[in-house]
Amino acid sequence: MQILFREIRSTPLLWMLAFVPIVLVAEKAAPHSHTLLFVLAVLAIVPLAALLSHATEAVAAKTGDAVGGLLNATLGNLTELIIAITALRAGQYMLVKASIAGAIVTNAVFMLGACLLLGGLRYHVQEYNRAGARLSSGLLLMATVALLAPSAVADLDHLPQGGGILNKLSLGISVLLIAAYALGLLFSLVTHKELFASADHGDDNEAHWPIGLAVGTLLVVTVLVALVSEIFVESVQKAAETFGMSPAFVGFIVVSLVGAAAEFAVAFAAARKDRLDMAVSIALGSASQIALFVAPALVLLSYVVGPRPMDLQFWPGAVTMVMIATVTSAFITASGRSAWFVGALMIFIYAVFALTLYVVPPAGQG
Repeated sequence: MQILFREIRSTPLLWMLAFVPIVLVAEKAAPHSHTLLFVLAVLAIVPLAALLSHATEAVAAKTGDAVGGLLNATLGNLTELIIAITALRAGQYMLVKASIAGAIVTNAVFMLGACLLLGGLRYHVQEYNRAGARLSSGLLLMATVALLAPSAVADLDHLPQGGGILNKLSLGISVLLIAAYALGLLFSLVTHKELFASADHGDDNEAHWPIGLAVGTLLVVTVLVALVSEIFVESVQKAAETFGMSPAFVGFIVVSLVGAAAEFAVAFAAARKDRLDMAVSIALGSASQIALFVAPALVLLSYVVGPRPMDLQFWPGAVTMVMIATVTSAFITASGRSAWFVGALMIFIYAVFALTLYVVPPAGQG
């Protein structure tokens, strides 16, 4: 525990953990102060996600960059998954769908671009293993095509009313996506793992937490994130109206940025250490994992915890942004080399998406 307390004292971001008990007390004392609870919940989730990143980095240090990137992407997505499940139980399906699309775009464009920018500002040119980037890009492209299918056929005239057909289609696609994700893990971690070995560069001689402390921290932080996420989801709709934001913007931008804080911390640090294999693996691996596992898992969970089954029909703007993000990330990572200006361009693309969604919300949310 002394190691944990020393880490908190030496990391200013973790000082924000004080907001965790504050938001829990505020929820009991003033349950109808939705704007205040929303702000406090965001301020509490960010340090929890950062603490999660420290614990996952300690576990990932025992593995190679490929497995470490997978582990960081998996546990980093835990925050977003908990928030999405909480929204699913509350029946806020627009928020869930927006968070899915937003997480894919945020990871594939903003996180990847920021990693290339931060690494490029320190190193003139950086190189990374193209095989891992190609695999994640290929999986993400396949998942994007699958997610496009329900939206593409939703407006066909001969479909019966009621949404039953879309639910069946979404259920079948969800099973296929999870199967594809499992095969991708088998390919990259078992049958062809030699293709994804990372280059031996960068400086990573720092000490990491003991495994026991890391696992214990993961368990405690997961519980706290679940508690704070429930407060976040309950307050988000009223708070969004106060700030002039639509539920789609909150899910697409706010939830995805807050939920990915853990992955940001690890990926940005890896890029600054010239471990771009790790950074690209986290960014693209997280995006493909959201599309291949988190989205279909939420569809399946909606039959158990949701008020009604959820389909994979997204509004046209979300579909367009996800496809552009997928193609952009595949194009950018094809060369295996990067410089800071490439990252800057990707961040500008993300800024265009955010501005468009804020100014022109989806139909029915203006």
